[in-house]
Amino acid sequence: MKVSEAFRGTLRFRRPRVEPPAGLVAPVRSDRRTKNLTKRLRPGDIAVIDHVDLDRVSAEALVGCGAAAVVNVAPGISGRYPNQGPELLVGAGVPLIDDVDPEVFTRVREGERLRLEGDTLYRGVEVVARGVRQDRASVGAAMELARAGLATQLEAFAANTMAYLQRERDLLLDGIGIPAIGTAVEGRHVLIVVRGYHYREDLAALRPYIREFRPVIIAVDGGADAVMEAGCRPDIIVGDFDSVTDRALGSGAELVVHAYRDGRAPGLRRLRDLGHDAVVFPATGTSEDVAMMLADGAGASLIVAVGTHATLEEFLDKGRSGMASTFLTRLRVGGKLVDAKGVSRLYRSRISPWALLTLVAACLLTIVVAAYCSSAGQVYLTFLAARWDAFVYSSTGLFT
Repeated sequence: MKVSEAFRGTLRFRRPRVEPPAGLVAPVRSDRRTKNLTKRLRPGDIAVIDHVDLDRVSAEALVGCGAAAVVNVAPGISGRYPNQGPELLVGAGVPLIDDVDPEVFTRVREGERLRLEGDTLYRGVEVVARGVRQDRASVGAAMELARAGLATQLEAFAANTMAYLQRERDLLLDGIGIPAIGTAVEGRHVLIVVRGYHYREDLAALRPYIREFRPVIIAVDGGADAVMEAGCRPDIIVGDFDSVTDRALGSGAELVVHAYRDGRAPGLRRLRDLGHDAVVFPATGTSEDVAMMLADGAGASLIVAVGTHATLEEFLDKGRSGMASTFLTRLRVGGKLVDAKGVSRLYRSRISPWALLTLVAACLLTIVVAAYCSSAGQVYLTFLAARWDAFVYSSTGLFT
């Protein structure tokens, strides 16, 4: 009887074991524009986006912000062309859930902690959203299908190129419409910085070149912040100013607003609210194109591009018809344009550290020999020897 009561008492006071929830539990942050979301995304957050054909630059930004997982309302690879974003996310070990119900944007609250398990997002036991979880195999298969339809994209790219050429032939052929700027560019090197492919590595490799040639630095939107992070200051900032910080706008750089052909300039209102003056450049292409045409029209002798689009794969990765303008702009700039990777591979500082050290040593040796051989030098050396003996004598007296 006593044993039975003791056993019941043990059962009465034993706490039930609580199993920890499976999957990833983290705060959720959502935005339909990936570029806006990365501004407030914190390491360890779950990112909820609406980005069809996720491009490489956006994926690199998500990985750089430390996203723990990405929940995408749209298909990450639609099959139109082989975009590189999903492949980069999966390769970095970031879970990617595609084709989620768009209602997820109304169901989640900014910063609330939810649980991602498999292909499903939970609030407690309630299912918030469910999609298709991508892995290396599924992304690889989707990329193969997308490459099969690449010929169609090339035809569309060529058609867009011809349409842009017809609309902007005066600007491309004769430079009509390029505004005058106050920064002196004539005959100088120009460094154009876009926060795109490998911009951090390129800027780091170009530090010796920047120190020696002091190029005019033209930053495209968020490229201004990239320039300042690298320890430099932009001379000109070009763009619609939707992704550049107030700190960069206040750096003293000349501001050029990229406007639509009809004169609309969404970024101009922000600059006026901050009390900044700006030059307006109406053009159909991208802000990257505007920066190149601005540098070429101002008489730059060489244009070095950081983070810009250089290959066909990069042109198609954005999935925008406007990238045809970048292709034509590069043809217009011609031999002036050099990619940053080419400069970093070919450029070497004209004065190596060893040459500088040898020069200093030779100068010191020349001074010593001249002092030893001249009568004035003999007097000065005698004076220095006397001072040294006095210093040694006084130092020795401290310890005796």
